[in-house]
Amino acid sequence: MRKSVSITLFSLLVLFISCSDKRSAPGKAGQSRSGTTVVYYAQGFEIENDTDYKVLKIKNPWNPQKTVQNYVLVPRTQALPEQLPDGILLRTPLQRTVAFSAVVCGMLDELNVLSTLVGVAESQYIAIPSVQASVANGAVRDVGQASNPNIEQLMWIEPEAIFTNPVNESGIGTLAKLSVPAIPCLEWKETHPLGQAEWIRVIGLLFDKQALADSLFFVAMSAYNDLKAQTDAVAHRPTVFVEKKHGDFWYMPGGKSYFAHLLEDAGADYLFKDNEQTGSISYAFEQILDRAAKADYWLFKHYSPQDANYKQLADEYANYALFDAYRKRHIYVCNTLKTAHYYHELPLHPDWVLKDLIRIFHPELLPEYRARYYFLMKD
Repeated sequence: MRKSVSITLFSLLVLFISCSDKRSAPGKAGQSRSGTTVVYYAQGFEIENDTDYKVLKIKNPWNPQKTVQNYVLVPRTQALPEQLPDGILLRTPLQRTVAFSAVVCGMLDELNVLSTLVGVAESQYIAIPSVQASVANGAVRDVGQASNPNIEQLMWIEPEAIFTNPVNESGIGTLAKLSVPAIPCLEWKETHPLGQAEWIRVIGLLFDKQALADSLFFVAMSAYNDLKAQTDAVAHRPTVFVEKKHGDFWYMPGGKSYFAHLLEDAGADYLFKDNEQTGSISYAFEQILDRAAKADYWLFKHYSPQDANYKQLADEYANYALFDAYRKRHIYVCNTLKTAHYYHELPLHPDWVLKDLIRIFHPELLPEYRARYYFLMKD
């Protein structure tokens, strides 16, 4: 559902300048006097502004010294300048697009430009009713898997740009054989929750929706930092660990990952915070038990038509019952099938997830709040 923004951009900027997590104050429309757009949390992109065009630079998160691609953006209503910098030319606003991820679809929805969508990948994972309806009636084509799309389908629908979602460096150039610009959306590689949220400003730029994108980001940023301020001075930080064993290993978010940031900002003591990794780390069960046996809370996600329960968990793996969080019934679960909006809302609205986590660890701070994602697991 599209959201309305009732706060003016000016008031949001004033509010942001005064928030607790101090960053450089934004200039006019979030743009510095030098002509470079101020980016507050994201590490994966830069935006340079010229009188006649803008340059969007997508960085390589696997090799920070390199740029994946430069995109030169020129408004459709404007004649092409005689001289342009190196890069892929895009006329804005884009009018026919393909999205390979639910997150990008969520951003298009928030910016009221879903009507430009002519194709998606893996539509079964996009929990947006209008997208599902458009796929069902043929207005939007499902082009298959994001990692191996149907090239003929892509050529037939003639998009102007494809928003890709590469999971590794080798996936960046998989569509090079097409003459259609591919724009890698790498928000998931950001290590700060607000860094992920800031990628809506990239999408806004491509659809001439900069003001709306900025306002949506500043709303999320202000709300997030206001919530974080409430937990900064908590006297006690309960201990927590997350996820479950898969096969022979337990994959735990690294101590520098976005979810570790969320747990810290929610006022919890994440027991694997000392790990310096930004991605997931594999552990043997015994390593998890050794560190987390006495943890106050256990959170995990699962995908099932049925809600998880303690008997099912013990039947799945009997040694789960060795954790204090199991015995004390302090397990919270996010069912990503029933809460299908989790994966496309988390990058856009980290403040919503943060609020859920604060409710778990410090319910006295949000006495009236009702959970949206994580619920106490029942017997």
